[in-house]
Amino acid sequence: MTVIYINFVLKIFLLTKMKISIIRTSIIYIVLVCASYIVSSTLCFGQVFHPQEPTSLHYKELQQYSSLPQNRSALDTLKFPLHEANETGLTYTLCQTYYLSKQQVNTLKEAVTYPSNSSVQTRAELDYLLKLQAQRTPEQEKRVLLLADIGYLPHLNLLTNHPQHNDQLKDLFFEGRTILGYWCSVENFPRLGLLLKNAMLDMRVIEFSVKYTHLRPRPYHLEPRLQPMARMQSPSFASGHTLWAFLQAYLWSEIVPTKRAAFLEFAEEIRQSREIMGIHYPSDNETARILSYKMITLFMKNKKFAQDLRNAKTEWQAKSLVLQK
Repeated sequence: MTVIYINFVLKIFLLTKMKISIIRTSIIYIVLVCASYIVSSTLCFGQVFHPQEPTSLHYKELQQYSSLPQNRSALDTLKFPLHEANETGLTYTLCQTYYLSKQQVNTLKEAVTYPSNSSVQTRAELDYLLKLQAQRTPEQEKRVLLLADIGYLPHLNLLTNHPQHNDQLKDLFFEGRTILGYWCSVENFPRLGLLLKNAMLDMRVIEFSVKYTHLRPRPYHLEPRLQPMARMQSPSFASGHTLWAFLQAYLWSEIVPTKRAAFLEFAEEIRQSREIMGIHYPSDNETARILSYKMITLFMKNKKFAQDLRNAKTEWQAKSLVLQK
């Protein structure tokens, strides 16, 4: 910014010495001030962000099938049965987000859609889940159940004397601790913890706003041969676990860019675990991955997020090298 203003002063001085007309000088002055403001704004809010990786693996293959209904209207009227719903999730749709505006929440929840129940794509996805079920091993089951128990819920973290308070804080740093080490904790990095807490609040609002807008039935509601490892208490679309896994992976990648690949690989394991359990369609997971990136993109335009991210980065640079020794 100092260079910009020095250049600006020099140019005005030269323009004056050259006796250019007052009107012309004024126009150039306005242009330079506007340019200065744009650069300043970019430095404050426009974080440089890595582009999202393209759709890959079986997600790309399954998207080649038609997502349109196949003239079986009865199947396409089937929705998630609300008597199976947990009211806690529904309550999050009433919560105030921290970084996202209400309009942005509404835009995100309306911007996504799932393949019709009777579509060729949905059938292919159900067949894929049946294949995973047939190949499931005891080791896989143990691992995916461990991952299923992880997930920060803001309402459980409101009171410090809540019996799950400490466990929630551990879950908040689960990805960081898994990839980087035990020293990654909210106690060691409170500013990073604040950033993650605020982002996860917005994530839960988006998760349940999308779920209860679309009310997609779970895979086992459509395919009776599926034997899910859990019965879920919210609609299928989109996956909450995948949403938080990739949102956190993107956030941690901003803090530790050299570990981006490791964070994304771990997020990938988390999302595929939901398919192994038989509780999410692949399209639930791919949509959640895309939604998480859209959330980060909107975060980057928010002043509060920009400041919180800067604070978290500064804190990390000051303390991480010492703590990991």
